[in-house]
Parts: sequence; C-alpha cells; structure tokens
Amino acid sequence: MEMDSIECVSLMDGVEDEEIQSSVASHQYPLGKPNNILHAGNVPTSVHELLECPVCTNSMYPPIHQCHNGHTLCSTCKTRVHNRCPTCRQELGDIRCLALEKVAESLELPCKYFSLGCPEIFPYYSKLKHETLCNFRPFSCPYAGSECSVTGDIPYLVTHLRDDHKVDMHTGCTFNHRYVKSNPREVENATWMLTVFHCFGQYFCLHFEAFQLGVAPVYMAFLRFMGDETDARNYSYSLEVGGNGRKLIWEGTPRSIRDSHRKVRDSHDGLIIQRNMALFFSGGDRKELKLRVTGRIWKEQQNPDGGVCIPNLCS
Repeated sequence: MEMDSIECVSLMDGVEDEEIQSSVASHQYPLGKPNNILHAGNVPTSVHELLECPVCTNSMYPPIHQCHNGHTLCSTCKTRVHNRCPTCRQELGDIRCLALEKVAESLELPCKYFSLGCPEIFPYYSKLKHETLCNFRPFSCPYAGSECSVTGDIPYLVTHLRDDHKVDMHTGCTFNHRYVKSNPREVENATWMLTVFHCFGQYFCLHFEAFQLGVAPVYMAFLRFMGDETDARNYSYSLEVGGNGRKLIWEGTPRSIRDSHRKVRDSHDGLIIQRNMALFFSGGDRKELKLRVTGRIWKEQQNPDGGVCIPNLCS
C-alpha cells in the first residue's frame, strides 16, 4: 500500500463520516465492513509504517495531525516541534488525518514485546495500556547508586550488575552483612550497598543504605525480588540486627524490582534502624557505626492437606 493511497481530511473541510468512508473505499482499502478487523498478520507493512510517528517513531493514536502537504505526526510531538512540520517545515495548523485514524481503529496488533514472549494481540487503542503492564516488558536495572537506564530480562541484568556495577554475587539464602561507617552523624544524599543472592533458582537484591529522615539519618535494609510481583509473593525473608543484648527483627515479603528502589525506600518497607539505636548496637564510644545485619530467604509452600503456607527453608 503506497503513501498516496491515504486521503487525509482537514476538520475545517466539514467532510461527513459517509464521505470519508466513500473516500477510503474509492481507494480500495481492504477494510470491508466497519466491524471487520484487520489482524496483524494480514496488515501490509506499509500501514504500520504510516502509523509510525516520524519524530518519536512510536505508533500514532488519535488525534493524528497532518500538515497541508499531508505529512503526519502524533499529538505529543506536535507540541514538541512548535507547530512546524518536521518534514517540510510548514505550519501544522489544526488539521486531523481522519482517514488514518479510521484505519487505526480497524487494526489489531501484537504487543510490542512479542519478541520477548508475549503472545497477546490487541485492538489498536488497547495496545498501549497493555504494554505498560505487560509481564514480558523488560525490567529496569535495580542498581540504586546511579540513574542507570539499562533494561533487559533477568539474566541480562544479573550479568550487567556483576560486570558493569561490580555488585557482589552470592549463592545461598542466608546472609551476614557487615556495615561500617566512620562518621555516622553525616549522611550525604544516600550511602548505599547492594548484594545479589541466588537461591531457589531466583535472584534477590539486598539493599542497605543510610538516608536523611527528618533531622537525623536512619539506616535501612530491604530485599527486592528480581521478577514480577506475583512471583515475589511466593517468598519471604527476615532481617536481624542487634548488639549489647538487644536486637531488632524484620520479616516480610520481598518487593519486586518493578517497584523502583526509591519507591520501596520511601514506603519504609524494610528494617529501619534509628541512628541512636544503631550507635547503641555498635557499642564502644559510639563514634563509629558497626552494624551486622543477618537474615535468610525462604519459599512459601502450600500445604496440600491444610491449605496453609509452610516455609521451605534453604539448606
């Protein structure tokens, strides 16, 4: 299908729906009746190309705008190009490409993550909503120390954490994490540490950091699951810190790395140690922070007889 087989009509022309449909039919579009759907396998590649915004290269959704010369772009990019056509530099005005919008309404397209395993096909206008929640969409790098933009599947991110961020990797589901800070009364932005654990065939990120909460720093440890939230619910973990005959214990479910590090931290979903308590645990003259955080991860298993969850402890 060639570019000139689409007729785009200005809103200012007052063309009725019937005329638009006649115009499309006169160009022999393979749409058939209005309730017939073009499936992705039957749609010519050129149609997908026509629906691709030339600026952001994303699929265009109504309103689809065009200039007087027929060049189209999405509504988001229309504001970005300051109302100038990026192709011919003519003023865009307020012209809609109604024919192209009608073509879009007739399409069913595969999820853009189909190459990653998603088998779903959606009506054109439902595709975006699905893709924001698709279980096959790439994961973001869970490293908290920088604004890392790397995305990928879990095996790729594990390699990325090890090779690019030099994160410590451990096998097993128990841990003994020692944290030392020479001046515990100062917190510049955030002091953080990340360790990755591999157990039960899955990967977990143990975060330990200091950040300012109110007028004093606090110390926080929490676990994130490298996978989706539904799978994260199959696991539990505990964290323990103590000294001088006292201890604090936290037990919970790891959060998925779908939730950003900042979101988990700001929700206080983990073991939180106030500075005075941390110094008490450290002992000595309270001028140096020495915390030892221990913990374990276990998998919850459904009891087939009683219907209750029983822990499957890592050996």
